[in-house]
Amino acid sequence: MPRAERPASAEDCAAILRRCADAGETVGVRGGGTKQGAGTGRPTDVGLETAGLAGIIDHVPEDLTVTVGAGTRMDALRDALAAHGQFLPLDPPHVGRGATVGGVIAANSNGFGRYRYGGVRDLLLGLRAALPDGTVARAGGRVVKNVAGYDLNKLYTGSMGTLGVITEATFKILPVPPVTGGARAAFAHGADAFAAADALVRTSLRPIALVVERSADRRWILTVAAAGESAPVERAIAETARAAAAHGGTAVPLADLEATLASLREVADAAEDGVVIRVSLPLSAQAAFADAATTADHSSRLVADAATGNIRVHLRGDDASVRAAADTLLVNARVLGGSGRMVRAFGDLAGSAGADGPEASGAFLMRRLKQAFDPRGILEPARTVAG
Repeated sequence: MPRAERPASAEDCAAILRRCADAGETVGVRGGGTKQGAGTGRPTDVGLETAGLAGIIDHVPEDLTVTVGAGTRMDALRDALAAHGQFLPLDPPHVGRGATVGGVIAANSNGFGRYRYGGVRDLLLGLRAALPDGTVARAGGRVVKNVAGYDLNKLYTGSMGTLGVITEATFKILPVPPVTGGARAAFAHGADAFAAADALVRTSLRPIALVVERSADRRWILTVAAAGESAPVERAIAETARAAAAHGGTAVPLADLEATLASLREVADAAEDGVVIRVSLPLSAQAAFADAATTADHSSRLVADAATGNIRVHLRGDDASVRAAADTLLVNARVLGGSGRMVRAFGDLAGSAGADGPEASGAFLMRRLKQAFDPRGILEPARTVAG
């Protein structure tokens, strides 16, 4: 078992990292523990827990900004902002299971609202991070227009803790929309569902969710959610009905919007066997990939953020067939101009990196950055292609 370290401040965190670097001890970073299955990684000597770095540091409602400790749970931040009629327009998975601010940034964990509001990289204004040399670095700031020179916020986003330990973050926030609403449409074929979604993407609606699902009973469902004033929300629901009818589907209003989105958002957490893969594709390639997924596993569950091309697929069966199906789909994603990886696996597949194949684009640069930020390689060894 790794030795637990629980820093109470950014400076304390940096001092711990420096001691570990001097002793040659490897360090794994843990917030809510919801991203432990992401990447490959190796066991580490030290488990650095960020729970002591929690809490709201600065909230300026008039400026629509908030600064929080990286160990802050996303649901706690949501509730604190809601008391002021505001929200952080990120809807990542695992919030109910304890996802933290630092983990969401480190994993670049986005939800369906990315199409409307932008992702982590767009909403993150600044951060502080503890580095293995014992220093605390700052990137960006606490105001909306703050970047001059290199925007290091984007470097830490998605780094999986391999470059430094995020200790504090500042985000842009927004007023809570006055009205939300949605609709669902059922289709006989996946191509029809994606065609209807594509028709909605080409409008000016900008929904907060546009999701195509292949459910466990092999139906194809398009879910659309909108937020804002009542008129544009009503228009979004009406346009969904028109797009569905044009492609052989039938749309109905959605009664419990958040519960429906939550079940779609948590496809990885709902898995109890097999593997879950995540791919990122050009929008035009989604229907072809969906066909390949259903061919590889006739009982697969697929959830696609049809406005951004991010798709999760839950594959089930014996280990050999699941591994073969996952490898085939990850190769298909590359052939279609995208990329992919396993995000959760069970049994003998746990910890598997996915299909062998050409090195990820930019891997050389990622290794150079790893060498510059963590020259002794103590942080999250082998968690990413950077090593």
